Amino acid sequence: MTEITASMVKELREKTGAGMMDCKKALAEVKGNIEEAVDWLRKKGLAAAAKKAGRVAAEGLVGVATEGTSGVVLEVNAETDFIARNEKFQQLVLEAAKKALSKDMSVEDLANQNVGLEGGTVQGALTHLIAVIGENMNLRRVKRLNVSEGVVTSYIHSAMIPGLGKIGVLVALESAASKDKLNELGKKIAMHIAATQPQALSIDDVDPTSLERERAILIDQAKASGRPEAIIEKMVEGRVRKFYEEVVLLEQAFVMDPSKRVQDIITEAAKELGSAIKLTAFERFALGEGIEKEESDFAAEVMAQAKV
Repeated sequence: MTEITASMVKELREKTGAGMMDCKKALAEVKGNIEEAVDWLRKKGLAAAAKKAGRVAAEGLVGVATEGTSGVVLEVNAETDFIARNEKFQQLVLEAAKKALSKDMSVEDLANQNVGLEGGTVQGALTHLIAVIGENMNLRRVKRLNVSEGVVTSYIHSAMIPGLGKIGVLVALESAASKDKLNELGKKIAMHIAATQPQALSIDDVDPTSLERERAILIDQAKASGRPEAIIEKMVEGRVRKFYEEVVLLEQAFVMDPSKRVQDIITEAAKELGSAIKLTAFERFALGEGIEKEESDFAAEVMAQAKV
């Protein structure tokens, strides 16, 4: 049996950009022949996928799926908006979301789940699409919410097809009330979340570091007014309350009726339905948020091509 050395793996990685374990497997399959190993990786789509892996993928789709007391939202990225309209890419995102409903999974766990598509697993199907379409793609994140009793409601803003779009929201409502009525309430709250981008569910959930940073800024602003210390304290506390109203979901003015807070809407619904309702969690995924996109100078690109 041919010995697969570290130097052989290194050489193959440099030629193809494929992962170390894929290179080692390829070499083992072809008894150490580097050129045959390159062909083996290309046939599997692994070399092409690896070469594209460094390119920024900030487009793609956000997908949601719900079933009873559980719901999932996930994001799968690609390089261009064109891919979001590809039926095979859409099917992959939907199947991955359905698979993630069964239990809490990390991105790595979900990537290894079989979804019955060409390529087998979620990652295998992505690798296949990368080879066929020629764009970098990746499963970026996934989140599952569940309640012991009640509903997890989903909402997709500007849905491309049911369950797929660019902003996905989950709302978990714990209650013994009618599921249909809870879903109606959950949908309204999810639409509110899509529009307002809250940072925390309740005041207790606000990040302490974020709060202290905001308080420090407010104190400096208040001191600049030259007011007495007692007045400054009241000014700061008033502005902190305003901060909560901006970033805390339950404290926000409800977009469909700004005269009421989200918590007021929930309290009123509980009285109407005759059962306590608790909003236990929410999740909002916006496509590409936090990904640094490459800025291109179109004029420079045209000039560069003209010189070729």
